[in-house]
Amino acid sequence: MILGVKELLKLVKEKKLVENLSERELRNPEGAGFDLRMGEIYKISDKGFLGEKERKTPESKLLIKYNPKKIQSFIFKPGIYYLIKTLERVNTPEDILILFRPRSTLYRSGMTIFTGNASPGYCGELTFGIVNLGPCEIKIELGARIVHAMFYEVKGKTNLYRGQWQGGRVSTKKKEKQT
Repeated sequence: MILGVKELLKLVKEKKLVENLSERELRNPEGAGFDLRMGEIYKISDKGFLGEKERKTPESKLLIKYNPKKIQSFIFKPGIYYLIKTLERVNTPEDILILFRPRSTLYRSGMTIFTGNASPGYCGELTFGIVNLGPCEIKIELGARIVHAMFYEVKGKTNLYRGQWQGGRVSTKKKEKQT
């Protein structure tokens, strides 16, 4: 079952389900979930490795970070893949799973976001992939709403997230064992 905004706002207030939501989302969220905002943009480089027991992500370099005191924009050039991090932080309890979908203005502009889920027990900011698949440059302000989060109730026993991305880190520093 997808949780509605009345229940979500209650969980935000009582359990800090999502921290740092915009005033718009706290006052009058749209649909059945929350829109999350772009807070940081990273460029990736070098090599990555994903093995059965070890992994190393490509290096990531922070290009720009949201500053609430000034309007900042970033131009996404066609064909370049970036990582983006949300301004919001989630604290997912054991009975909730969060799924993400890009906002339609993005794909109407030729952009796509690669999303996943936030498992029960995950706490931290969220990192997504973004690429401009269109033929023209797209300018996006930091703080703009980019992805919609939908919250699902999980019935029955779950295993809490125990991965190494807990807390919202963007990439690995070196090759590491997967837990």
